[in-house]
Formats: sequence, structure tokens, C-alpha cells
Amino acid sequence: MLVIVTENVPPRLRGRLGLWLVEVRAGVYVGDVSRRVREMIWDNLEKGIEDGNAVMAWTSNNESGFDFMTLGTNRRIPVEMDGIKLVSFLPEGNQAA
Repeated sequence: MLVIVTENVPPRLRGRLGLWLVEVRAGVYVGDVSRRVREMIWDNLEKGIEDGNAVMAWTSNNESGFDFMTLGTNRRIPVEMDGIKLVSFLPEGNQAA
């Protein structure tokens, strides 16, 4: 299972994501794709994100059962702690790129 949530991305990127995944709500895409397709989708996100941001989460064989990556400007950043990936918030006004 793959889930992508986007904010402020160009319409052409939203249309491209819709080729491989189902948009269940505005900016929320789900699907079941191979690792190779997932990596190709991430590459398309990196190239077309512009000023937007995105998070991609997928099923993984680890302690939490999933893994995720973020892209773009957002206060939430992934932090690994004791082998588990968690989400940390930056202080107000600070945004990770």
C-alpha cells in the first residue's frame, strides 16, 4: 500500500500522480505499486513539486510496518530514533526545506 499526501503542488503534478494512483480526496493518493514504480513516482514528485510539499508512506517490513519520506517545505520532519522513524515539529517560523 502506498499513500501520498500533497499540498500546493502544480495541477500537472496532480494529474501525473493520478495516472498511477487513485486520488481519494484532494491531494491524497493511494495505490498498491511495486518498489520500482514507487521510486519512479518519487522522482516525478521531486521534479515537479515547485513550492509545494508532500509526504509518501508505504508498507514496509520493519518494526512500525511502514516507512515514509517527506519533500518540500514543512514544519514536520522525519527523525530516526532507536531505529524507528518518527515525526518532529520545528518551532513556529522555522520550516525545513
